[in-house]
Amino acid sequence: MPGACASGFRQYSFWYLWQAGRRRIQLPLSGTWHPLLCYDGLTGDLIKAELRDGTLHCSNGADKFMESIFQEYLERGIKTYFRGDSGFSSPKLYETCESNGCSYAIRLKQNPALIALASDKEEDLYQATQKDQISYAVTYGEFMYQAGSWKYPRRVVFKIEKPYGQLTHMYTFIVTNMDMEPYQIIQFYCGRGKMENFIKESKSGFDFAAVSSHSKVVNANRMRLHMLAYNLFNWFRRLVLPASMRKQQVDTIRLKR
Repeated sequence: MPGACASGFRQYSFWYLWQAGRRRIQLPLSGTWHPLLCYDGLTGDLIKAELRDGTLHCSNGADKFMESIFQEYLERGIKTYFRGDSGFSSPKLYETCESNGCSYAIRLKQNPALIALASDKEEDLYQATQKDQISYAVTYGEFMYQAGSWKYPRRVVFKIEKPYGQLTHMYTFIVTNMDMEPYQIIQFYCGRGKMENFIKESKSGFDFAAVSSHSKVVNANRMRLHMLAYNLFNWFRRLVLPASMRKQQVDTIRLKR
């Protein structure tokens, strides 16, 4: 696999960012399939894909899905970083990351216990916006937290923001084992939005959502072929095409004469 990273991170080409994603696809009369995807967050390479039963929760088996990747790069001395949305909020996945030297930032679903632990910062934000309830405002913080299913407390960083023109507050909670400042971890996590573009190109440019059989094995093999086509094109775009074309989508490049 090519080791080049996005230009802004080239000096850290031995670091990799992992992002997990999920989308359900359906074939009439055959139920749903649930692809579990892992992309390189810097290059967009699709590292691993697995077609699963659509009834499974996205975090189900995610620890085993990621463990082989973590171990491979750990053996090669490559530091790994993982970010995922709240669908991957699972103590088994946290433990897998921790035991394999992977730094992670995974969103937690908002709940009353988390909001209560952030109440001091929320009050600060409320007081700070008393004289200007129109402008955007934001505050960051952190605390140690242990959910009922966790074996021990973990660090949780959070962001509370008041959107422009609104009186309500919005919360973002991230569980992490990283040492950066809360705002830096939130910024790191928000980078996972790039994966939506990776998924969009996989679906629209390489027909990842297509299924042609009632057999899971047939559909899984077809997805692997699409995965290979996606990666070959991604490497070609990154390593061969001129810099002016490296951010273009596959459909745009196909139409170039």
